[in-house]
Amino acid sequence: MTDDSEPAGDEAPDEGAPDEGTPDEGTPADEPIPGLSRSDPLAAVSPLDGRYASRTAPLSPYASEAALMRARTRVEVEYLIALVALDATPVALDEEAEAAIRAVYEEFSAEDARLIKALEVEGAEGYGATNHDVKAVEYFLRVRLDGLAESGAIADGEALYPWIHFGLTSEDVNNLAHRLLVTQAVSEVVVPAIREVRDALADLAQEHRDAPMLARTHGQPATPTTFGKEMAVYASRLGRALGRVVVANGDLSGKLAGASGTYAAHDAAYSEVDWPAFAESFVRGLDLEHTALATQVNPCDDLAALFDALRGVNNVLLDLDLDAWLYVSDRYLGQRTVEGETGSSTMPHKVNPIDFENSEGNLSKANSDLTFLADYVTTSRLQRDLSDSTVKRNVGAALAHCLIGYSKAGDGLATVVPNETVMREELAATPEVIGEAVQTILRREGDTDAYERVKGLTRGKRVTLDDFRDLFDDLDVDEGVREELKALTPAGYVGVADELVDEVDE
Repeated sequence: MTDDSEPAGDEAPDEGAPDEGTPDEGTPADEPIPGLSRSDPLAAVSPLDGRYASRTAPLSPYASEAALMRARTRVEVEYLIALVALDATPVALDEEAEAAIRAVYEEFSAEDARLIKALEVEGAEGYGATNHDVKAVEYFLRVRLDGLAESGAIADGEALYPWIHFGLTSEDVNNLAHRLLVTQAVSEVVVPAIREVRDALADLAQEHRDAPMLARTHGQPATPTTFGKEMAVYASRLGRALGRVVVANGDLSGKLAGASGTYAAHDAAYSEVDWPAFAESFVRGLDLEHTALATQVNPCDDLAALFDALRGVNNVLLDLDLDAWLYVSDRYLGQRTVEGETGSSTMPHKVNPIDFENSEGNLSKANSDLTFLADYVTTSRLQRDLSDSTVKRNVGAALAHCLIGYSKAGDGLATVVPNETVMREELAATPEVIGEAVQTILRREGDTDAYERVKGLTRGKRVTLDDFRDLFDDLDVDEGVREELKALTPAGYVGVADELVDEVDE
């Protein structure tokens, strides 16, 4: 086993592997509960593949073991095609042969994944067990090339054997494969899920743009706002955070520079080839940026930036989850009931804000995982150690917790209904919030004691609009100003909140 391999016994069975057969060493062969298959979601060790399997399923094509096998196969196939296209190499492929070889990963199946696993852990097709996940892919390609040769799709499969994985270290394949999966998972699953929540917030903002609501700063009554404007704040924040994710995802960068990042094996074989230029062209051909300087390991600063950007999204939604929970608690938000649903096992009346609570829990777990990943994957002892290999297998789990958090936040937003009656009643019961407007208008009129005058009336006291009107009657101001002051109401004191909703980008 080489320095960049990973023992097969440390891995879980491939997704979709049959229940029958000999389990990995150390894995109990018996069923967890009589009659319950180990592949049943009810037997899953993690809720990501158990309780929440339906919500995390969209990530399976990018986060499963089989997906990693397919991505590795893609890298190896495309590298083989690019390599034999060089004038320096003594082999060649025509367009039909290239298409036939590409079909190996384009039509990758569960049978292919099982064959790769068999080559790794027990041996197959005349090859002994590799105990090395990437070497198993190399032998898998040999088997498939032999099949293509037998069918006449290519001239000679064995002649291509030496050029599979030529001059590469496993990390050259793995770093590219992982990034191909991550960038697709983010662009195809994660980003659309974030955008869906952002759009739901924007819709709520527009629909309730002029619904007046008491604001609270430091938890105390403050200058009124509108419910729509507050949702617009979150929509805007989420949109900006999403933009950072998109940028970071587009900056993922791969390396293809050999065992120590020097192209040593490549240069020893064909010194006349500009290998750094070849690598850059190859990596960019996979729609990734190119890392020119690396050890055996791609430094992973690009992945860390993406994980940090996702944490930014999660922090916005965690803030939303907490506020939504409080709005429900204050009865500013009602919740649509679901027929047959139980809110409490003992209190039949309850309709709990469980979606926001679930979102909060999953996003907090995601952030913990993303912080760990960002810190861990950017370090490696000297030119290479293997500790990051098993860690990177958990990227999918972090994205899955993100996805659950986004979908649950969306579910919560879809079930809440602003209770404008409650909002207006609380505004009417808190007339002291117009004190800011009063002292500001009086300042405009040149009253040097305006702030102190209103403070003396309101600070720490319960007041009524009549108390304010008595104050206004005693002021030495023009009658027009007095009428302006008497027209102030908490519900009407929302500034241009409704217009600010339009600041949210479409």
